[in-house]
Amino acid sequence: MDSDIGGRGGRRGRVKRGSRGGEDRDVRLSKSMSYALRHGANKMGLHMGTDGFLFVEDLLAHPQFRSYSMEDVERVVAANDKQRFKLCSHPEDGRLQIRANQGHSVQVMDLELKPVLAGAPDCPAEAVHGSYIRNWSSIQQQGLSRMKRTHIHLAPGLPGEDGIISGMRRDCDLAVFIDVPKALADGIEFFWSENGVLLTAGDAEGKLLPKYFSQALKLKPTRSFLPLQ
Repeated sequence: MDSDIGGRGGRRGRVKRGSRGGEDRDVRLSKSMSYALRHGANKMGLHMGTDGFLFVEDLLAHPQFRSYSMEDVERVVAANDKQRFKLCSHPEDGRLQIRANQGHSVQVMDLELKPVLAGAPDCPAEAVHGSYIRNWSSIQQQGLSRMKRTHIHLAPGLPGEDGIISGMRRDCDLAVFIDVPKALADGIEFFWSENGVLLTAGDAEGKLLPKYFSQALKLKPTRSFLPLQ
């Protein structure tokens, strides 16, 4: 987040904190922004650039966001431990704009993704996809699928390891490890997002097949290895 944008414009929020249905107001804003920026901008009548950015003032003008202020948005972005969003000033007019760093189901042409090259220092030997034990039978047989999203999300390690802030949900109880160099050798592309998540669109069918699995780990209640095919 740029350092020169704090406190610029916008309406003051009615309340900064509060609860409805047991959910923190900032959490509701974060979830609503995630939906708008990853999936729903067009349906909501919001103009998103090819780089995935929306103007914050346009977002706040939408009925779903009218109870929030510019300060609310800046606070939620700064406090997000997974760095899901990016705020910056438009290079031409200085207006504040926002985008999601990954997780899109809509096509975004320029997310500033960094390609992963085989043998490069930032090419991991393994990457981890978080899921749930209830899905293991299907994953074991068919592989991982990006489904309606543009990418399969992978983390460079398990949550809690040094520098790992994103890439899987905290409640995941299954970790599937991917042999990245093997997949790269077969022509599957990987990219680093700005917040350190490894992204891949998978093969032509949007999948990472089981042949790229190096191990699978049940995470809860205690960690144990699962048999691969």
